[in-house]
Amino acid sequence: MKDAQKSCVIAQTDTPDSRQQLRLENERLREHNDALQRRITWFEKQLFGRKSEKRLIEPPAEQGALPLNCRGEAMEPVKDQVTIPAYQRGKAKKKRPEDCATDAGLRFNDNVPVEVITLTAPELSGSDADQYEIIDTKVSYKLAQRPASYVVLQYERPVFKKKDTQTIQTTPMLPQVLDNSLADVSLLVGLLIDKFLYHLPLYRQHQRLQHAGVTLARATLTNLVKRAIELLRPIVDAQLAHILLSKVLAMDETPIKAGQQGRGKLKQAWFWPIYGEDDEIVFTYSNTRSRRHIETVLKKQFEGTLLSDGHSAYACYARQMERVTHAQCWTHTRRQYIEAESSSPEAVTHALDAIGVLYKIEDTIKEKSLDGEKKRHYRLEHSKPVVDDLFEWCENQLNKPDLTPKHPLRAAINYTLRRKDELRVFLEDPDVPLDTNHLERALRVIPMGRKNWLFCWTELGAEHVGVIQSLITTCKLQGVDPFVYLTDVLQRLSIHPARKVEELTPRVWKETFADSPMTSILSAKRQ
Repeated sequence: MKDAQKSCVIAQTDTPDSRQQLRLENERLREHNDALQRRITWFEKQLFGRKSEKRLIEPPAEQGALPLNCRGEAMEPVKDQVTIPAYQRGKAKKKRPEDCATDAGLRFNDNVPVEVITLTAPELSGSDADQYEIIDTKVSYKLAQRPASYVVLQYERPVFKKKDTQTIQTTPMLPQVLDNSLADVSLLVGLLIDKFLYHLPLYRQHQRLQHAGVTLARATLTNLVKRAIELLRPIVDAQLAHILLSKVLAMDETPIKAGQQGRGKLKQAWFWPIYGEDDEIVFTYSNTRSRRHIETVLKKQFEGTLLSDGHSAYACYARQMERVTHAQCWTHTRRQYIEAESSSPEAVTHALDAIGVLYKIEDTIKEKSLDGEKKRHYRLEHSKPVVDDLFEWCENQLNKPDLTPKHPLRAAINYTLRRKDELRVFLEDPDVPLDTNHLERALRVIPMGRKNWLFCWTELGAEHVGVIQSLITTCKLQGVDPFVYLTDVLQRLSIHPARKVEELTPRVWKETFADSPMTSILSAKRQ
């Protein structure tokens, strides 16, 4: 009786509807499991995998494969072939450049101080010294290092009295960057360069000062950095005004923790770097990632092409502005397919190869030094067919039944097709690059800083980071020494006309003042 009841229950549950529900539930769990597995794979790649996005293409060597001739046909093996070992000459050592001072490869310029150490042989100072004569001097170079050194400048200013009037006067002090401050310009620049170029936090610089025997409050260092950066803010404003005149702008955003939000918590904020066509960059700060900041920075003054990643804020802004064209980055599109490579390797390889062809065409354009209309025609002739084929392939892939809605390849294809028009912009405009890699290389200073100073205690401090990094990074892009530039500009600000502040931006400064920059008194004493 019990067996009959049990079979009856099984028969009632084993219906077409129940089987369909189980099948759907099974598919849902499988998709969920695949999504979790992809997430684990992504985390493992971030921890242990390669960070480079270059594809390592190595054709597999087949065992026993015959060599091919020039027509691609398999060659017959040569019978009775005897290999006779031949003598091979050893490879000569690579010659050192002519400017090397030693065989070990030491090279240095005239700015590096050289201290001469003279060694005397015992024979030349002994009782038989007259039996020897010096016929030559052998010079050897060794690279040495001093601990970070600080110098206290003691200014002695005579106080004098005029005899007839008995008036007492004091020799005036040399002009200083910061009034009533203990810091020379060399210290100010050293603090800025160490923290923002070499990412050495102020508390470590404070420790170095203590080890050198200088007692100074850490808050004093913070105040010196803040006051020095505030002096540089008008220069960055002038640089941003010139960047907005570009025909093509590249824009991105990178996160930063700045400002307190309750006890033990920090606010989430962002730097929005803007890269101009004259190799200038400005890091603008905002506590939001919305379109509102783009509107605030561009101020409806920019007219041209805005190149960005797939963040929807850029597309939304471009749709509202009639004279702004939105272009998309092909590198960010490529990354979508890389994330789907484990689930659909063959299909992803096809897409990556097509995008790789676009980059090979760009390399050819650089080799041929094409620009303007010649560059445009070359792209239309060679790149446009590749782009058209890729988009057609994407649409065909969507018709395949095995591509489920949550499949990573479908997500990559949808990402591509939704941005079809923006990805085509570079075909018609020769000034638009294929990607935003040049901007991503320039903004690396922010992630590098985050690994060292972690966060900004205040939002004003985050703005200061953006100001000084705008100038230091632009100096590197323009081939200007940031130390020399900041030393000159901080002293020149007080005597330079405010209406000509653009002349102090690194792009113009290198043409105007780089030949005879202002130096600190410490450098003058060394000379």
